[in-house]
Amino acid sequence: MSPSRLSLASTFFTCVATFVAPPADAQEAAGEIRLDEIEVAAPTPVPSGAASASAGYVGGVTGIGGALMTVNSASAGIISGAQLNSRPVTRPGEVLEEVPGLIVTQHSGEGKANQFFLRGFNLDHGTDIAIHVDGMPVNMRTHAHGQGYADLNFLIPELVGAVEFHKGPYFVRDGDFASAGSVRIDYLDKLDRNIALTTLGSFGFKRGLSAASVPLGTGNLLVAGEAQTYDGPWVVPDALRKLNGVARYSQGTATDGFSVTGMAYWAKWNATNQIPERAVAEGIIGRYGTLDPTDGGETGRFSLSGRWSQSDAGGITRASAYVIRYQMNLWNNFTYFLNDPVNGDQFRQRDARVLGGGEISRVFQGDLFGLPMENEIGVQTRTDDIRVGLFNTTARQYRSTVLDDRVLEASAAFYYENRVRWTDWLRTSVGFRADGYYADVRSDTAANSGRARDGIVNPKLGVVFGPWADTEIYLNYGGGFHSNDARGVTATVDPASPLFNISRSPFLVPSTGYEVGIRNRSIAGLETSLALFRLDFASENLFQGDTGTTEPSRPTRRFGIEWSNHYALTPWLRLEGDLTITNARFSDRDPVGQRVPEAPTTIASAGVTFGKGQGWFGSLRFRYFGPRPLIEDNSVRSKPTALLNGRIGYAFDNGVSLALDVLNLTNARADQITYYYESRLPGEAAAVADRHFHPVEPTAVRLTLAGRF
Repeated sequence: MSPSRLSLASTFFTCVATFVAPPADAQEAAGEIRLDEIEVAAPTPVPSGAASASAGYVGGVTGIGGALMTVNSASAGIISGAQLNSRPVTRPGEVLEEVPGLIVTQHSGEGKANQFFLRGFNLDHGTDIAIHVDGMPVNMRTHAHGQGYADLNFLIPELVGAVEFHKGPYFVRDGDFASAGSVRIDYLDKLDRNIALTTLGSFGFKRGLSAASVPLGTGNLLVAGEAQTYDGPWVVPDALRKLNGVARYSQGTATDGFSVTGMAYWAKWNATNQIPERAVAEGIIGRYGTLDPTDGGETGRFSLSGRWSQSDAGGITRASAYVIRYQMNLWNNFTYFLNDPVNGDQFRQRDARVLGGGEISRVFQGDLFGLPMENEIGVQTRTDDIRVGLFNTTARQYRSTVLDDRVLEASAAFYYENRVRWTDWLRTSVGFRADGYYADVRSDTAANSGRARDGIVNPKLGVVFGPWADTEIYLNYGGGFHSNDARGVTATVDPASPLFNISRSPFLVPSTGYEVGIRNRSIAGLETSLALFRLDFASENLFQGDTGTTEPSRPTRRFGIEWSNHYALTPWLRLEGDLTITNARFSDRDPVGQRVPEAPTTIASAGVTFGKGQGWFGSLRFRYFGPRPLIEDNSVRSKPTALLNGRIGYAFDNGVSLALDVLNLTNARADQITYYYESRLPGEAAAVADRHFHPVEPTAVRLTLAGRF
């Protein structure tokens, strides 16, 4: 940690005593002080009779599963379940594109984790975006396929009550993987109406969902089950088979109550990975073809979690805990015959783990020199017991072992934040977060075994001016980090070639973010926000799970602008429009170039949603994913992708609704993702550097029949 951060943290620690809550008699004297004087509570999800455009939206009761979000950034917000479900999407993870500026793609089979882009980051499968569902982390550290791997295919969008999102490392509850942003998803505790739906669509898409909640004792039991199949337009069908289930018992409310939730998810699929442009141009394969028809995977996720909350005259106490059993087998071949001209380059990645952890926090009221004040204090823990392996295969048949390791990784965090309303037009938040990490790596290559420890303390500062004329101005500063794969932290030799030494990775890589923003609500129904941001990352040495090696990267700097608009024009008509422009560069000097590969410069979206209760409803969504540099000197670039999805439906007065989704309305021949690297096709004498792309699926239709009862 930098001396400035140490100094700031030390100063802050010495001042904490000034901000502690006063004794009970002082609180009573304050009398009128309440949480909502300083905090802006999360808006409740849109009720079933309000604007929505989903055949499957049921509404219900939920609460954000942590402390109520303070509106202390122009780039933070809360999305209702109704908003989320109004989007026509190809796959579940894409509903998160409701978060302004977030792009969700897929470069492989449907069971694999999505790829994310936000604020000039190619986040891969989740390296710098922290995702939680019902208080459980989705990101997997020290994962077989990629650090921070976040598989959201178990998400059931119809059950989502609310989504809280943050951008930038400014929020004390956000730790690992949250430098670019974080997303917290909470399921409903209770449904307004039970539901059963069936969807049939192009390319073998079939989905069935049933969800119901019933009173049980003094609480409610919610049960949901989902099954899905999908082949896709691929020459080798995805043959996705997916089963998903949720059971939750809850009592009380989000501020005074508890819930216990079990989830189970299993999926199996084939995969058409990215393919080289030259293979298509030469007629070796078609646009939807594959060079290795045996790629694919299988995964399972089983979890048990619980949350508890209690409010009193002094504030709110919350606690949560979880245990997750996760496993994945993934077969990929990205380079074809580059490394092994005879057997090919397919490899299997295995990840099997049990992880558990929890959080306890307290938001308590007080006053500072007679001014309304809140303090938030919390502790988070997580432990992963991991077996992770990389194996050379041909047609999914074992050939040799590259590595087969056991890893125990544990972390703990303490955070504190003080919030004060100084005047009617000025409020501040000052806090810090301290994280400690430990890893014990037991590698099948003895030289790569070892233990590692690391820690980091990050300040978090925010200032809000206003409102003036329904306008607020925000200033934010904060430090963040992401952890690297623990195997790269202890490794000393290349597991594929033990005679070659490699450099160790740092355990925790710091980031620093700055933001100034404005939010305006002067026009009835319209919320518009504008944010200018900068994010600096230190030098990164990242373990590459695909190859089993450690590769150093360079320090980076990103700065950009975000403009977001949401307009409830009438109770039944909503308009949205967002634009993000980012400049991403390596901050050191190197002759190879300064561009950060895969960093998007421009992301834009627009949408219209109409419908209320019974009658017609619909949605039209446009998404633009701009061109990106594919190598450091910017001499090779990707093409832009522009997609249009639409929905039209009718809700009858008997609870039955019918909806038609048309995906890729214009049948754009665009790419989900594009890379540039060396590969070798059958018959090629040497490696060839080429663009490798995964195409967007052609126009597809899906018809959903839903019944609410």
